[in-house]
Amino acid sequence: MSKIRVCFAKVGNIGSSPLLEFLLDERAERGDIEVRVFGSGSKMDPDSCIVIANEAVNCKPNLIVFTSPNAALPGPAKAREIFKGGGIPTVIISDNPAKKATKAIEEAGIGYIIVEGDVMIGARREFLDPAEMALFNSDIIKILTVSGAFEVLRSEIDKLIQSIKKGEKPDLPKIIVSKDKAVEAGAFTNPYAKVKAASAYEMARRAGDVNFEGCFVEKEWERYVQLVCSGHEIIRAAALLADEAREIEKNFDMLIRRPHDSDGAPLTKKKLLEKPRNT
Repeated sequence: MSKIRVCFAKVGNIGSSPLLEFLLDERAERGDIEVRVFGSGSKMDPDSCIVIANEAVNCKPNLIVFTSPNAALPGPAKAREIFKGGGIPTVIISDNPAKKATKAIEEAGIGYIIVEGDVMIGARREFLDPAEMALFNSDIIKILTVSGAFEVLRSEIDKLIQSIKKGEKPDLPKIIVSKDKAVEAGAFTNPYAKVKAASAYEMARRAGDVNFEGCFVEKEWERYVQLVCSGHEIIRAAALLADEAREIEKNFDMLIRRPHDSDGAPLTKKKLLEKPRNT
C-alpha cells in the first residue's frame, strides 16, 4: 500500500492537541505516512466544526483523528455527524466532559480516547492572558508526556496505522486514560518515579474540577479569579512533580525511549548508551 494519509482535525484546544501529529514522526523520517492538519484555532462553534470536519473528509485520508474539548458539545456533535457518514476510520480525542458523549460516539461507529488528566484551562478574562494560556498548556503537555498519557495516544494511533497498512479493518479504540492507564504506558522502572507521575496526573485531573467551578459555577468575580488561579497553581506543581519523576528514571539510567524506525515500527531502549531495538 502507498503511504497512509492521516488527517488531524482540531477544534478548540486541549493539551493533547498541539503535538499529537508530531508524536508519530518525531524526526520527520517516517516513510509510511503522510499527515494533513486542519484546525479552527480556539473556536469550536458548530459552523467552525462543520468546516473543519468537511475539510478532513475531503482530503480523502485513510484515518481521521479529531481533537476537541468536551466532545459532547454541539460543535463537536456536528463534526461527528459528518464523520459518521464519511466511511473513514475516525477516532476522537477529548477530555473528561466528553464521557457524556461516549454512547453517541460509539453509535456513530467512531472510536475515542478520553484523557482524564487533560483538563480545562481557567478561562476567565480577569485572569487568563496569552502568556498564562501558553504556560498552562506547556505544563499540561509535560504532565501528559511524563505520566504516559501521550504514549497511550501514540501507541493507539500507531496500531490503527499498522492495521490499515495490512489492509485490515482497524479496531477503533474505546479508552478512558485514567492515571493507572497512563503510568502503565509510562513503563516506569523506579516505584518512586511511578508514584510521582501518577500523583501529577491525578493532581491535574482534580485541578480540572477547580477550574470548572471557577469558570461555570462561581459568579462573584473575586472568588472565581482565586479559583482559576488555584487550578493553575495545582497544574504548575503537578508539572514540577512530573519533572521529578522523569529525573529519577534518568538518574538510574532507566528512562524509556521509544523512537520510530523509518518504516514506522516502534523501537525501544532504556540505557542511554544503547541502540534502540524492535519491540
